[in-house]
Amino acid sequence: MTRKAVVLFNLGGPDGPEAVEPFLFNLFNDAAIIRLPGPLRWAIAKLISRRRAPVAQEIYSYIGGSSPLLPQTLAQADALKQVLSNKDPDTIYEVFTCMRYWHPRADQVVREVQKFSPDEVLLLPLYPQFSSTTTASSLKDWHAAAAKIGLTVPTASLCCYPAETGLAKAYARLAAPLLEGFDEKPVRFLLSAHGLPQKIVDAGDPYQWQIEKTAAAIVASLPKAPKDWKVCYQSRVGPMKWLQPSTEDEIQAAGEEGTSLVILPIAFVSEHSETLVELDIEYAELAKEAGVPDYRRVPTVGVAEEFIDGLASLLLKLETGQVMSSDGGRICPADFKDCALVAS
Repeated sequence: MTRKAVVLFNLGGPDGPEAVEPFLFNLFNDAAIIRLPGPLRWAIAKLISRRRAPVAQEIYSYIGGSSPLLPQTLAQADALKQVLSNKDPDTIYEVFTCMRYWHPRADQVVREVQKFSPDEVLLLPLYPQFSSTTTASSLKDWHAAAAKIGLTVPTASLCCYPAETGLAKAYARLAAPLLEGFDEKPVRFLLSAHGLPQKIVDAGDPYQWQIEKTAAAIVASLPKAPKDWKVCYQSRVGPMKWLQPSTEDEIQAAGEEGTSLVILPIAFVSEHSETLVELDIEYAELAKEAGVPDYRRVPTVGVAEEFIDGLASLLLKLETGQVMSSDGGRICPADFKDCALVAS
């Protein structure tokens, strides 16, 4: 029987208070995040991680002192393995999790994959929308780690799936009940994505374009599409200009208008500090202070059946040796030069 290794990629998160600072250092020392020469980037990453660690430790203290991202990704891996095995019983699948900035990292996971002795490796970033700061960074890190130990197994990669049907339907199912019960009172559906510096998008990153595709797909999948919906961006760090509008500004605006909010974390497929603390605690308090009549948050898709089934179907379509989108070819306009695929 054919043996296939599936590798799920995500950012990762600290597994305890003592891991917060090194996790942040790994994040800011990534050339895809701080685009400066190595020695200067290293020094800046050291400075930022040291200064931000106490704040980040306080944030994680609200959710038990560590990130729930790894256990949730492991649950997704188990669910995906089951669906793949059911859809393709003639293949032996093993699903691995690989985190970019904390354990298990690529240098460890490539050795685990090598021990499995697969005939093919399928790379699946758990970032539905492609960005040079997430998907590209994770895949580059993987290929470097694989080359280091001489892992030369044929490999296929899924670069993005912003409007994948299962993802959209799963989020629509989770959002639909929260959008009900307002009667004739005004309500706005906010689709909140993790922010990105504007200069990265201006340089050719397709992330914002793909976020808008995801938003449109989710709204179209709702049984009753809301008339008032908007994409916004959260988690800004530093003084530079980030994607607009900000989620905080939209919450303030809704309060001034007396409009209720249903907020969906559009770029996240599992719960972590940006959802459990930023959205559920910090932004909920902001909404209360701003006068938002009702603030509701849609959960992430996690192991939703539609989502996992959609991922499995995409993996089964991957062609050996290729980097593919959910549509097979390039889906981004040609002016986005950071797209993983060449113009079709």
